[in-house]
Amino acid sequence: MKTLRFLLVIVLLGFLSGCSKDEKNDNIDPSDLMMDHRFTELSSIPADWINEAKAKLHIAYGHTSHGSQITTGMTGLVSFKGDLYSWNNGGTGGALDLHDYAMTGDLGNPDRTSWADRTRTYLEANTDVNVIMWSWCGQVSSATEADINTYLSLMSDLEEDYPGVKFVYMTGHLDGTGLTGNLHLRNEQIRNYCKTNNKVLFDFADIESYNPEGVYFGDKKPNDACDYDSDGNGSPDNNWAIQWQDSHTEGVDWYSCTSAHSQPLNANQKAYAAWALWARLAGWDGN
Repeated sequence: MKTLRFLLVIVLLGFLSGCSKDEKNDNIDPSDLMMDHRFTELSSIPADWINEAKAKLHIAYGHTSHGSQITTGMTGLVSFKGDLYSWNNGGTGGALDLHDYAMTGDLGNPDRTSWADRTRTYLEANTDVNVIMWSWCGQVSSATEADINTYLSLMSDLEEDYPGVKFVYMTGHLDGTGLTGNLHLRNEQIRNYCKTNNKVLFDFADIESYNPEGVYFGDKKPNDACDYDSDGNGSPDNNWAIQWQDSHTEGVDWYSCTSAHSQPLNANQKAYAAWALWARLAGWDGN
């Protein structure tokens, strides 16, 4: 009888332990392609799906300085974790085919519309490309609701005209104005559209709002450098990325890399989410 009770206790503890496990991307809906902080855990991305992405995808990425955080993070990741995460323009040597700076400018540079024409020109000349991603720099901060509607409409037109290509939407980087600022309102506009219409979104701002443990800083007016207001006096006085880096081992828990306007950990997180995005586009269900 004692043995039976002991076994029951062990089974119960194991069950409770399993229930309390808090994985960032547990129970992801396969139709959910909102790539945010839930997808910044590299070890959760199956190697088979990383290889599948390298076999299937031909990606063109247009951006300026802030958008470079993704690709500089991806470059640093190769040194950190090995050739499984290799990438280059052309996909030689079994790498992911990603043309960085494929199209000049960004979603707001030199204006808010010509990026769409540059996309069409690029796709007509590169018919193998099946993924297009564009980044904002700081233009979402000053965007009106109508400006964002223009962006969403142009993306929708491209999707209709190029049905064999996946177009990745993106939010704008944080600017320290918090949850009541225009940036947050416009990012929410983009998120709501993508959620309602089952679009692919790389949520740049959401990734900047959480540290690797899932601690949320979005209500503390964080900016793109990962500075935040810890005491609520209206001024940034701490930096969540530096705090995390200082309390964890470089080369083990995180890796140094170029991260324009920000800290290496920010680029680390975006590189992880990028690989999760590539895997999802290749068919991974996120679990």
